[in-house]
Amino acid sequence: MDASKPAKAVKDVVENAAEKVADFLTPDVPGSPGSAPATVEEPTTPRDPLPPKKEQGAPATVTPTGAETGAPATSKGQQGAHLTTAQGARLRDTDHSLKAGERGPTLLQDHHLREKITHFDHERIPERVVHARGAGAHGVFEAYGTASAVTRAGFLKKGKKTDVFVRFSTVLGSRGSADTVRDTRGFATKFYTDEGTFDLVANNIPVFFIQDGIKFPDVIHAGKPHPDREIPQAQSAHDTFWDFVSLHTEAQHHTMWNMSDRGIPRSFRMMEGFGVHTFRLVNEAGETVLVKFHWKPKLGVHSLTWEEAQMLGGMDPDFHRRDLYDAIEAGAYPEWELGIQVFPDTADQTFEGIDLLDPTKIVPEELAPVQPIGRMTLNRTPTNFFAEVEQVAFHPGHLPPGIDVTNDPLLQARLFSYLDTQITRLGGPNFAQIPVNRPHCPVNDMFRDGFHQHAVHAGVAPYRPNSLDGGNPFVAGDAENAFVDTPVEVARARKVRANPVSFDDHFSQARLFWLSMSPVEKEHIIRAYTFELGKCYEQAIKERQLQCLANIDPVLCREVATGLGLPAPEPALPLADPAPSPALSQVGKEWPSDGRIVGIVVDDGADLDGVRDLRRAVFAAGMVPLLIAPHGGMLGDMPVQRTFATARSIEFDALLVAAAPAPAPDALPARDAKAGAGDTAAVDPRVTLMIEECWWHAKAIGAWGAGAKLLAQAGVSGTPGVVSGDSATEVFTAVQRLMAAHRVWERFPTSVA
Repeated sequence: MDASKPAKAVKDVVENAAEKVADFLTPDVPGSPGSAPATVEEPTTPRDPLPPKKEQGAPATVTPTGAETGAPATSKGQQGAHLTTAQGARLRDTDHSLKAGERGPTLLQDHHLREKITHFDHERIPERVVHARGAGAHGVFEAYGTASAVTRAGFLKKGKKTDVFVRFSTVLGSRGSADTVRDTRGFATKFYTDEGTFDLVANNIPVFFIQDGIKFPDVIHAGKPHPDREIPQAQSAHDTFWDFVSLHTEAQHHTMWNMSDRGIPRSFRMMEGFGVHTFRLVNEAGETVLVKFHWKPKLGVHSLTWEEAQMLGGMDPDFHRRDLYDAIEAGAYPEWELGIQVFPDTADQTFEGIDLLDPTKIVPEELAPVQPIGRMTLNRTPTNFFAEVEQVAFHPGHLPPGIDVTNDPLLQARLFSYLDTQITRLGGPNFAQIPVNRPHCPVNDMFRDGFHQHAVHAGVAPYRPNSLDGGNPFVAGDAENAFVDTPVEVARARKVRANPVSFDDHFSQARLFWLSMSPVEKEHIIRAYTFELGKCYEQAIKERQLQCLANIDPVLCREVATGLGLPAPEPALPLADPAPSPALSQVGKEWPSDGRIVGIVVDDGADLDGVRDLRRAVFAAGMVPLLIAPHGGMLGDMPVQRTFATARSIEFDALLVAAAPAPAPDALPARDAKAGAGDTAAVDPRVTLMIEECWWHAKAIGAWGAGAKLLAQAGVSGTPGVVSGDSATEVFTAVQRLMAAHRVWERFPTSVA
């Protein structure tokens, strides 16, 4: 080191350290906010905008009418090295208003101030009434060709690849609510097919609260915060919700799903999607079948525990969107298989006695297996959240040739509602011209003008037939694969406000779901009902819902009634006797561990060679290791991602303990409430707390060396899912096997069969 040149010496040390770190930092730990590292000093040399991060994507560069432009994806973003007005005039100052003297009043002629503030005042569009809290990503769908016999849809032909944009969301909360609330999740997919856009607007629960769309405002008003106090936010644990669902007993099946672990997914990547409704497919010969759409996650279906969800609401309310974007950045691309259940298109539109037009019913997979028809991979994050995730507009009536709707009364209402919503939210009828919504095929709709018209249409005759524009546009026929409204015969009937008799069964499928759960899942359902009803004020609502539970299952009713301190009523109806459906349970299978987060507790005296080998093994397994240490910065030549102050067990899918760290200097109750008695403990209490929380949340835990002794001191050694060994890699191999089942539920005995 040349001491006469201190700046160069520091630079050499930094570069040498960076080279050492690079040896084992491939792939990178996700989370970097920009595409280039920041500098300590403010940059002053003009340069063009930085490129997007490697995992980011953007809407295709097509014109408002669907023509390819060939422009790079960055052409839609900001251009040039200098700040300008919206009209492109370069600005020399954006930090000071134009005033009459340094201390004088601001002048009305300050056009830049007015432009800047006016745009700021209008940055927000009305948020969605439902599904306001969401995250989205770009990807690609590749068809297997297995659906070609039942639909003429071109994007489902073998090997066909179609760009997609997916938006995941909660239902009840506002945009500012937490990701991890107990709620239904939206799973909306926009397929940019070359025959027109197809929107599969799905949920992570296959049934809905209501059977007829006319009740949709009612159920949402009931689930939303009370109108007098605007509380509670993003919850169903309140009187109006349970008042509604206990009176509208058609909601009991959906409620059962929502009270199960399905209501609090571990990740969007570990969440099923369901089209809810029955759709009609039409093949090349004009033959029709009825289908239900299913998304099956590659990583299996997995959920948070209730306590984890509550902790995350405070520690990281963005947990689900962060998990999605970090996984894509780390190369652990989320994948789902699209599948269909296929049913004959009979006149009564039922299958095995199940009414296919009732959106509160499922067809168990044991009766109609899900047939895989393609795979979706999400591989690009948004470049701009507002432009893409907030402005993307879905509509179940966006259908390509070969897919059609049915008479499901909820779906029929949605065909009106979604279009009406987009016109209000997105400022007019031209929302399809927003880049993320633009079709990837030619558009010649004869629509003109209106708010936010971006296309510059030529011609003088936006009507047909015409001769002034040479007859353009012309209608298409079968040879051009035009969309066909399937000529289904409509039965002669009277106009009525009624449902078919088959819609009257509100409890048998809720009982089917309960009987299909494993004992540990039943325990979670009991706890969820007990908590939610315990938050209600009105005793009558609790008693009414207990009667609904009695009509589902006496054990469920009795256990919840015990928690509420109320008598358990007898069933008011004969109990159904359905065969359980194992496909409904999340427990009992094994899944890939791609993109999981592994926490590694270390300190300066730990086996750093073992930790170094462990990090490589975790990366090689497609997971992300995060070092948790007493301090930030570096540990030897390895970067620390979390400290005892910033880490919490809920971040990690498994915990590996390489040390028994003494209390760190900041282990002071006055500085960190998690530190507890940090000044007297032999081990930092925050590490002990982390181990205890992981144990209670049924996560796999492993340790070696001093870490193994710490597990023994914590009293968890020898219990199911806790592994000790002689080396880091040996322990990780055992922990990885445990992670395949998501949780170690056998750690806790259950009270129900």
